[in-house]
Amino acid sequence: MEDQLFRTIMGSFATGVTVITTQVDDEIHGMTANAFMSVSLQPKLVAISIGEKAKMLGYINSSKKFAINILAANQKDLSKQFAGQLNSDEVVAFETYQGQPIIKNSLAVISCELFNQLDAGDHTIFIGRVTGLKHEPHEPLLFFGGKYQEIKE
Repeated sequence: MEDQLFRTIMGSFATGVTVITTQVDDEIHGMTANAFMSVSLQPKLVAISIGEKAKMLGYINSSKKFAINILAANQKDLSKQFAGQLNSDEVVAFETYQGQPIIKNSLAVISCELFNQLDAGDHTIFIGRVTGLKHEPHEPLLFFGGKYQEIKE
């Protein structure tokens, strides 16, 4: 089975786009990710998957908490910036929610404390216990087939 075929097939599943944020000491770190899902309602648990080479892996292991910022349609540049695809000196507007750094004007934010983690191939799956939820009505930023997409009615 070819790696590229696997990536193509996985890219056939439309997802929202998130930026995972955490803070270690006084420094805020963020990473774009679409590997995110809900796990449990009672207790409220969510999961994110982080690659073994990503710096975010060490940051979450250090802080033991993270926030999932679900991006709005007008936040594509933020997604690209946190994915390392945009060389920008633009300062990201963070605010604090439930003791976590979050991205202003996101569609939704889920703050979490680390509940468990599991090594899975070349990724670590972090399961977070939800400590707070925040929602603002915006259109979502979508990703499908390796490209950003819009909802068309």
